[in-house]
Amino acid sequence: MLSYPFSQWLARRGVHFAWVIVAITFLTALTSSAALGLPGALMQPLSREFGWDAEQISSALAVRFVLFGLMGPFAAILMERFGLRNVICVALGLIAAGMLLATRMTQFWHLVALWGILLGLGSGMTALVLSAVVANRWFETHRGLVVGVLTASSATGQLLFLPVGAWLIEHYGWRTAVMPVFAACAIVAVLAFLCMRNRPQDVALRPYGADPATPLMVAPAAKMTFATPFLILRSVAANRTFWILFGTFFICGLSTNGLIQTHFISLCGDSGLSAVPAASVLAMMGAFDLFGTILSGWLSDRYDNRKLLFWYYGLRGLSLFWLPYSEFTLYGLSLFAMFYGLDWIATVPPTVKLVGATFGRERAGMVFGWIFAGHQLGAAVAAYGAGRIRTLMLTYNPALFAAGAACLVAALLVLAIQRQKAAVAAAQPA
Repeated sequence: MLSYPFSQWLARRGVHFAWVIVAITFLTALTSSAALGLPGALMQPLSREFGWDAEQISSALAVRFVLFGLMGPFAAILMERFGLRNVICVALGLIAAGMLLATRMTQFWHLVALWGILLGLGSGMTALVLSAVVANRWFETHRGLVVGVLTASSATGQLLFLPVGAWLIEHYGWRTAVMPVFAACAIVAVLAFLCMRNRPQDVALRPYGADPATPLMVAPAAKMTFATPFLILRSVAANRTFWILFGTFFICGLSTNGLIQTHFISLCGDSGLSAVPAASVLAMMGAFDLFGTILSGWLSDRYDNRKLLFWYYGLRGLSLFWLPYSEFTLYGLSLFAMFYGLDWIATVPPTVKLVGATFGRERAGMVFGWIFAGHQLGAAVAAYGAGRIRTLMLTYNPALFAAGAACLVAALLVLAIQRQKAAVAAAQPA
């Protein structure tokens, strides 16, 4: 393929091929997040065309979050067995198929199969585990920053695709709105097929920042089976830090993907705000989150990660309490977008660092996969629960208040992690 000659061409110009791998990983996560976020803009059009209520649509979307999360612990095994390139191409193929075939759906089970199962499996094959694997394999330094940049890709996907999708829905219908995501998946899959490689040794390079005296040979990976994630889970099940991180990440998913990403445009519609300006507010959140998550990656290499998480969850909870009183004006929503957007996914880099400090680099990916499963289970609870509340009470306010209170609980819980663990995490080199 093109990867070896391209890597050598870049090396002669002082550019490490690791940054190409980061770019492809960024685009993969960007298109996956766009596919996950777009159905939130389609709830009202689907309801009008097919007669499905918010609870029904939310239940289908909750399936994708469950599968997205439960795939996390096994994604690393797929990447080890089949290679990053193959996993990425199959994942993007599933997402593209789910988006394209949905334009022909006529029954509710089609929605569950396409946007519940296919999108859940496709996005779960990469998820945040891909970012962690790339950072650990291709970088000796700046790992926290790389994780922050790759995590921010979900915000960028929202920033780029949601306003365009909302405009296409308004002018051409919801079926047209899925085509940009389908096209993006196809393009990124081709790029991954041509340039993605598993390790720097595959293109005769050392990891970025590695000692030039480091041998190019890579140690054979530990043998993993599909029972390995369960063995890892059993080994950490008695660890208090694991359950604190699992629980707080459950709340993280509950208060982000499941609630705001899924229901925000519908929530704004209840207050008389049309889809295009509502999607623009989500894009504004994405812009703030892009900055906030990259900054969080930089901060997580230097400061106590417990304290970072305390502020992230606390500010998010206060912003959710504020949202019902924003009156959905430009000023009110802008204020919400700023405070909420800055820490939408900023919790990921400090959580990854704490996992690595507590459980070691060898087990960190698999343990984080289980913690990420908690994140998506929380998202599934909120996606369905908020839709159920909206159907029964004709308002999202109770869901917003419950999520805000949960975030404040998470802010206190992270302080219960042993101080020496947080100190080790902050002291680890970038």
